[in-house]
Amino acid sequence: MNPASDVWDKVIELMRPEMTSTTINTWFDDTSAVALEEDRFILYSPTRFKRDIIAARYVSFIQRALHELFSADFDVLVLTEGELDTYQKPKKEDFFPGTEEYTFERFVVGSSNKFAHAAARAVADAPGHSYNPLFIYGESGLGKTHLLYAIAHTIHEKHPEYKVVYVKGDTFTNELIQAIREGRNQEFREKYRSADVFLADDIQFVAGRASTQEEMFHTFNTLYELKKQIVFTSDRPPKEMLRLDDRLKTRFEWGLLADIQPPDYETRMAIIKNKAIRMGVELPEFLLQLIAENITANVRQIEGTVNKIMAYQDLMGDAVDKDTVVRAVKDMFKDKSDIVPTAEVIIDEVCKFYNIEPPVLRGQGRAKDISLARQIAMYLIRRMTNLSLKEIGKEFEGRDHTTVLHSLERVEELVKTDPEKAEIIKDITANINIRYE
Repeated sequence: MNPASDVWDKVIELMRPEMTSTTINTWFDDTSAVALEEDRFILYSPTRFKRDIIAARYVSFIQRALHELFSADFDVLVLTEGELDTYQKPKKEDFFPGTEEYTFERFVVGSSNKFAHAAARAVADAPGHSYNPLFIYGESGLGKTHLLYAIAHTIHEKHPEYKVVYVKGDTFTNELIQAIREGRNQEFREKYRSADVFLADDIQFVAGRASTQEEMFHTFNTLYELKKQIVFTSDRPPKEMLRLDDRLKTRFEWGLLADIQPPDYETRMAIIKNKAIRMGVELPEFLLQLIAENITANVRQIEGTVNKIMAYQDLMGDAVDKDTVVRAVKDMFKDKSDIVPTAEVIIDEVCKFYNIEPPVLRGQGRAKDISLARQIAMYLIRRMTNLSLKEIGKEFEGRDHTTVLHSLERVEELVKTDPEKAEIIKDITANINIRYE
């Protein structure tokens, strides 16, 4: 499958009403598509004369057709003779490899994310001058990370000399712990405080960790005073981070807060259509509607659904009909409440949060922090799975059901009386749910 060739076929069909058959055959009969990039369509014409005619007379027609397909503006580049070889030579790409698709051009804008998109664009166009810091918040899978990388790629393109640093909140914590253990505190600080653009994803994970918050506080102050651009994302606004230091809450709110909501029906349709076309396929209307009506809250799931349908069709050779689609993505059409995580996943996420190895959590250790983490793991397994008290006990070296029951009662009491512990359980639960998106 060549998505660029499929797009070129559609472009030709869209141009036919505007041109004669003679024009189409004369200038485009041996023109072929080379690549469809994020905002550029690359064509090849075997003779320089034809290339020059296409570039002079027909690029605007091609651009209009591309805009009709993607609802986005594209540059059109026509290559000839030796130019194709130069273009196809391997290009060194070492700026956030694997994130090349996360650009503003590939971000589908709708009413639910229009404000956040505009704010991110403004920051990318004038880093350090507009909305500093920018704080984007919303549930998982709605495009926050996409916007962060779009900012990064745009700034890197315009200012290749800028040092752009991206880090996830939990990675920042883990790197700090490692740096303290190995005596590399200064190296750690230099990495983040020398940034021209500091992008911190899922910043909620620094809350409740004293040394991490202290380091983030000083990193923020250093960068802010130097007028370096700072962008945060989170699953909630600063005021709802109960375990976050007040001085950090205040700083996070200094600039602009922008929320992203789940996409509406029209935006979901546009996302599906855009994703499919970029893969070189055209999905029937019933299929677009089926996905848009069933996958309602998460952009990542929408894109994953389209990927799975295409993979199923390629591997199984089935025609795309309703029954085929439902078989291919029936697990994705389930409500979140229908998805049951395993005890192993829950234990793994509790261990990551508390920086404890699973055998230690499952074992007999009685240290206060280990005991609390173990009790929270039991509580979450009971709440999120169908396991009985006895089955939960087996996950922890055969503890009896009365021990499990005592743990559940203690954590339930903490949830009611201790807002900080309730916030911890909320964070761990969110991490578990992300594993199933």
